[in-house]
Amino acid sequence: MAFRPEELALDAPPVIFEDAGHSSGNTHTTPTKATWRPLYRHECAFGPPVFDSVMDNLIRNPNINSTWLFRADILHDAQDGAANPATPVDEADSLAFVADIPSFVGFELQRHVIRKLIPRNTLRDKPLDQTCLIYKSNPGGEAVERTLVIYLPHVSTPSDMPFYHPVVKGIAFVHEWTPAESCGSISLSYLFFDEQDRTVDKLIRTAFQLLMVIHKHGKGRVQGYQKRVHHDVLLPQARVQDTYTKLKQKHARSLIKGWAEQTDPEKHIFEDICIAAFMIELWRDMYGEGPFPGFVDVGCGNGLLVHILNQEGFSGWGFDARSRASWASYSTRVRSLSGEEQDSLRELVLLPTYVSRGGSGDGFDEQKAHDGVFPKGTFIISNHADELTPWTPILAAVSDCPFISIPCCSHDLSGKLFRASPPKDKTKADSTYSSFVGWVSEIAAECGWEVEQEMLRIPSTRNAAIVGRKRTGDISSVDIPALVHKYGGTAGYFDAVVRLMKQPPSTHEHEANDTGPSVGKKSKGKKPKQKQHKAG
Repeated sequence: MAFRPEELALDAPPVIFEDAGHSSGNTHTTPTKATWRPLYRHECAFGPPVFDSVMDNLIRNPNINSTWLFRADILHDAQDGAANPATPVDEADSLAFVADIPSFVGFELQRHVIRKLIPRNTLRDKPLDQTCLIYKSNPGGEAVERTLVIYLPHVSTPSDMPFYHPVVKGIAFVHEWTPAESCGSISLSYLFFDEQDRTVDKLIRTAFQLLMVIHKHGKGRVQGYQKRVHHDVLLPQARVQDTYTKLKQKHARSLIKGWAEQTDPEKHIFEDICIAAFMIELWRDMYGEGPFPGFVDVGCGNGLLVHILNQEGFSGWGFDARSRASWASYSTRVRSLSGEEQDSLRELVLLPTYVSRGGSGDGFDEQKAHDGVFPKGTFIISNHADELTPWTPILAAVSDCPFISIPCCSHDLSGKLFRASPPKDKTKADSTYSSFVGWVSEIAAECGWEVEQEMLRIPSTRNAAIVGRKRTGDISSVDIPALVHKYGGTAGYFDAVVRLMKQPPSTHEHEANDTGPSVGKKSKGKKPKQKQHKAG
């Protein structure tokens, strides 16, 4: 069923009617009969339980309807209207607005929620408190079951409404369901500040979109849609987003102004600020008020993530095979827990000790290589590190270091592009990226890590984070050489490192993280061949 709603006439009769003589609120105003104007109606094939579930999800996640919003913080949630409906328990500033809870003919109030809508940019838009009311039709054996959901923004005048919310007093969603025929409808009505607003194009378009989202989500539930991407598994959404907002307000303007690379500054800057916010909150959980053990960013690229974390007081360093133009601004001197001082950004090529050094070593410079062994406890970051991604859990296990790996392009342990086998977990997508994430997670598990995964809220489709911070066994029980062989071996890695060392420094921006061995082997206009690996 495609979404083709019936646009109701300007003089269409209301779908719901307020009972002017009854109110659940505490206000002392004279009751007046408000008119809720219907705009759209559409048939639906989902019943009340599905509608209730969809609306609960939309109440908790307003960002589904608006990209201007981060989330909703639930301030108050009471069933059956039992609690004081005008007094959220957690936010004193909400006391300045006392919502008059309306009654509707034929409906009984079942649930009362007050949420705070949190915008992405709090410098431009203010948060908005909003009352959400859920009603059910009065029991009485009627042939049609009706559910009513009302949104009431806590504003008194149109000028008080933030940009991301329709300029109306209220929004009403009505679901009607006929059990005997297994069919129903959904409709949307507005309570306008001014009746002339009924013809405002923006409000009409917004109503269309709001109803379309409900129809889409309800239809998906009926067809058996199961959400594959789950955010906020390791950390609460609010904590990470609040830290992100603080970092963005503190750093974004100066970073954009001083951007030295040829790439889009906003994409890279906002993505790395998101990752930095996640890292800071993860480390707060891991280390609390104790000493921070330091971090290393393998394949650090432009060095921005290292720079932001250092600026926030987390000491660490990163390395890549080629310096970037931005290193001149981002690189500083940092001191480790042992007291050693070094540059925060360094030119090095990763050459793990488990890589065979067979072949010609002509041109190899030991001073330009790092063996991947780090001080115990150092937190290893591998952010879109390409060839280094599958090595990350192995190096972390050998050095007894926790890690985070955010995979990007699919490379095997030899540094070559390849396509991993589809995930064993059939609830996961069988895309190249999902297969690679699953493959790296298998390596991590075999290295003795308790593998955790988070889908980061970053502006990238390559947003899976594999986290290892707890071990399931001692590293002595893991045969690393055998594991490396099982997952494809390292043939060709050393020769690629030698070729990379022979290359003269490039004067242009390296878009990818060039620490790994296959840099310089890709040719324009020709897709690299990929090989299939099957573990075991």
